[in-house]
Amino acid sequence: MKSRFHVVLAFASALLLVGSAGVAAQERISIATGGTGGVYYPYGGALANLISEHVDDVEATAEVTSASVDNMLLIESGDAELAFVLGDTAFDALEGNDPFETAVPAMALATLYDNFTHIVTTDDAGINTVADLKDKTVSTGAAGSGTEVIANRVLAAAGLNPDEDIQREQLGAAESAAAIKDGKIDAYFWSGGLPTASVTDLGATPNVSLKLIDHVDLVDEMQGEHGAFYNAATIPAGTYPGQDEELSVIVVPNVLVVSEDFDEALAYNILSAMFEQRDALIAAHPEAENLTLENATQGSPIPYHPGAIRYYEEQGVTPGGSPAASPAA
Repeated sequence: MKSRFHVVLAFASALLLVGSAGVAAQERISIATGGTGGVYYPYGGALANLISEHVDDVEATAEVTSASVDNMLLIESGDAELAFVLGDTAFDALEGNDPFETAVPAMALATLYDNFTHIVTTDDAGINTVADLKDKTVSTGAAGSGTEVIANRVLAAAGLNPDEDIQREQLGAAESAAAIKDGKIDAYFWSGGLPTASVTDLGATPNVSLKLIDHVDLVDEMQGEHGAFYNAATIPAGTYPGQDEELSVIVVPNVLVVSEDFDEALAYNILSAMFEQRDALIAAHPEAENLTLENATQGSPIPYHPGAIRYYEEQGVTPGGSPAASPAA
């Protein structure tokens, strides 16, 4: 009887070890996204579900973050394996430019879509140009966000000192929209895809007359000072409630980023799943319609990962870079 007990115990222990090995084989990866009021989070959540369901032995989780700057730091520390990042921030991280103390060795899996720079206010605020933001209370985006980087640069291009000429707040998209409703701020910057849920919500709020500020006149200054990844594009009329006319704004590409030592096979498999299950991403947010082989392989200011290059070349596409990743001479 005693020997039989030992046999049963040994068998049970073996099953436990097999089960433990199965759990250990399930690789867990974290996707750094952004705030809940933007595009990164729903897009990233859909991507996490897609990876978990269609990439073998991988479980992915989307994490709420302050967005681009923090996301690059999470890639650097290894606390995130994938990240949604604005192209200008990704370039600054790779080069070790301010606000990064050292270079972050990162690479691109795909260029996803363009982020549109929104300067959001109301008809009652008396703001018609970027210069009119002087002496106003303005949110420049959450601390550690790509929005904050762009806001500072747009303000400087308009001749304003972000630290002296405005009353600065540092709020995310949803928090900024709430602050406008409550009369706590006059305007806010937001860099995001179309449409951004929090801007839509603000425009649909009773007794709030949404107004977006055209600032395309600053694009040449932005390109000359910071790089050709800044371009002009149009927010079509009707994108947001009460927005009856199209307006021209500055855009910058979004890049799906990994570290340079990210597993090549996993990078390949993630891209394969993204393109094969693209409809699931589109269902989460319409910006995923811009995920095409042509768009994904152009405009990245940082190099493409070897796993990405292998995937794209098998699809008959050769990844290219941005027109110029450094400021014009």
